[in-house]
Amino acid sequence: MAKIGKAAAAQHEEAPGFEGHYGEAGGYTIGFESYSEDQDPAPLFKGLPNDRCQCPHWGVVLKGRLIYRYGDGSQDVIEAGEAYYAPPDHTPVFTAGTEVVEFSPSADLATTMQVVMENLEAMGTSM
Repeated sequence: MAKIGKAAAAQHEEAPGFEGHYGEAGGYTIGFESYSEDQDPAPLFKGLPNDRCQCPHWGVVLKGRLIYRYGDGSQDVIEAGEAYYAPPDHTPVFTAGTEVVEFSPSADLATTMQVVMENLEAMGTSM
């Protein structure tokens, strides 16, 4: 059995208003993410199909609120203490003070993150 803790996670990313710690287990990336500012990263998904994240995610909101907006116009609002599944074709919105633990298929996440990183670079921002 593999286990990953936030403090021992292999990868650490920071950007204004965001901190993430990531590790991999069984083909999934496990992310511990914290948001100190409201975040609507929808522009970062430009270039993916429908300009939305195509990677599914499973997770738990530990603190705060996470909103997933879907291509069909629907949305899910996930509050602290709730678990979720976000299917492909979504964009997230995080409120300040939100903390999540999220599980994503590593291959799908890598494809998405390549586009996200290219968009960050084009905006003159990096993680």
